[in-house]
Amino acid sequence: MNWRNTSDRYSTLSRALHWLVVLLFVTAYATVELHEVFDRGSAPRRLMMASHFMAGLSVLLLVWLRLAARLLGQTPQISPAPPKWQTGLAHAAHAALYLLMISLPLLGWLMRNAGDSTVTYFGLTLPALIGPNEALHERLKELHGLLANLGYLLIGGHAAAALFHHYMQKDNTLRLMLPAHG
Repeated sequence: MNWRNTSDRYSTLSRALHWLVVLLFVTAYATVELHEVFDRGSAPRRLMMASHFMAGLSVLLLVWLRLAARLLGQTPQISPAPPKWQTGLAHAAHAALYLLMISLPLLGWLMRNAGDSTVTYFGLTLPALIGPNEALHERLKELHGLLANLGYLLIGGHAAAALFHHYMQKDNTLRLMLPAHG
């Protein structure tokens, strides 16, 4: 089992973290969308929101491991090599996705603190990053929502690009990150 990226494949760690974060993003987005199906104050609605917070905070934790894993080795080579403009666009999209993985959970944490709510993670109460401030709470809520909507575009674009590379360009981009790649 390889724990470092090589020139011809992503490490087991990189691939596992990638797909775990995908699952956490799906959980975060699905639970925040589904929570409104349930009545305010109901146990299922609280469960949906607690799951949303847990998934988001897990992304925030795992993004640092993903960045470390990325720095531990080289980036596998795409074969055949894409044009330079595609490589530049891919780097920009990856940077935006990493920023999203950091900023969305932090904004959620700040928003809860500004709304005078505690933030818990698997039963552990996390420190308040800021004090209660209703006006700031509303601004953070708007920004969190805006970035979450941008996240739909970034994540969807990332998936579409992987499929484009696989089916149209017929290169190894998607296969490099698939769990069964070997």
